Amino acid sequence: MNLPKNDLFLRAIRWEKVERTPIWLMRQAGRYMPEYRKLREKARSFKNFYKNVELSVKASLLPKKILGVDAIIIFSDILTPLESIGMKFDFIEKQGPVFENPINEPSDIDRLREFNREDVSFVGEIIKEVNTELNRELPVIGFCGAPFTLVAYMIEGRTSRDFKRAKSFMFNYPDKFKELLDKLADMLTDYINFQIESGADAIQIFDSWAGYLTPDDYKEFALPPIKKIIQNVKRDYQPIIHFTKGVAGIVDYMITSGADAYSVDWMIDLRVLKEKLNGSFAVQGNLDPTVLYADKKVIREKVLDILNKWGMESGHVFNLGHGLSPDMEEDKVKYLVDTVKELSQR
Repeated sequence: MNLPKNDLFLRAIRWEKVERTPIWLMRQAGRYMPEYRKLREKARSFKNFYKNVELSVKASLLPKKILGVDAIIIFSDILTPLESIGMKFDFIEKQGPVFENPINEPSDIDRLREFNREDVSFVGEIIKEVNTELNRELPVIGFCGAPFTLVAYMIEGRTSRDFKRAKSFMFNYPDKFKELLDKLADMLTDYINFQIESGADAIQIFDSWAGYLTPDDYKEFALPPIKKIIQNVKRDYQPIIHFTKGVAGIVDYMITSGADAYSVDWMIDLRVLKEKLNGSFAVQGNLDPTVLYADKKVIREKVLDILNKWGMESGHVFNLGHGLSPDMEEDKVKYLVDTVKELSQR
């Protein structure tokens, strides 16, 4: 195994001895960074950005240089593999992704193409180049969206406040909805395998919108395709992290997915979750990102609170409950990373 030199992140997930708590942040390469904004200007559009290997590698590496994080997540987007199966979309300023051909009828599912790795070859190149530039100093995290979250985008056609179109489709055509989820599970299994073969040290599955479901609907629709993915991914040492936002009502089901670590938001007590897992799985999270708008004194207090709730055992990776926002201060994000490193020393 060609493990990275700093394997603190991987050791924490395996509950092995750690000298301090590892930290990385969701959306750690983003518009709050002046250097990122310069790269974004060069790319002209977000889609051009994540398809450009050179620019994506530079963006991926910024958090190492600027923040000193313990893992690098590649710069990409959860929607990336959907183009391969025939979904057409673009990213509109202040709107996010907008689909040209959303799923409107059950018959629309039948027109989807088979996933082809060649269509996402740039993702593999980004992973390889990031590993080369890092000289295997840090773990590299690949990722994908979860089937339910991707289907929600595909049916809504854009970001939504309530996902009523997607949920109505789910209620009216449950069998077809499950068929689409299953198609995406197969696609994402291949996509994750491709990332691992390209050199990813870990994979995070983002189920950002599953928290909009009732526990029963989560169990019936969102959970089975994630279980299928995790069961079928071919891996050696690479852990899979399962992230869901709005986890409080569904956590009992979520933790049965078979993942190695569960990334949780700020709406769940870390101490309670630790007792529930009883050493079976690692946990990632769970700082409220809006704490970063507060004074540094508050940031320090909130970091200490989370560290105290977990205790000095291994098994915890410090992260936010969701991603960094464009208007956050780079100085405070750096302070967060430094504070976690300082206060979590064993």
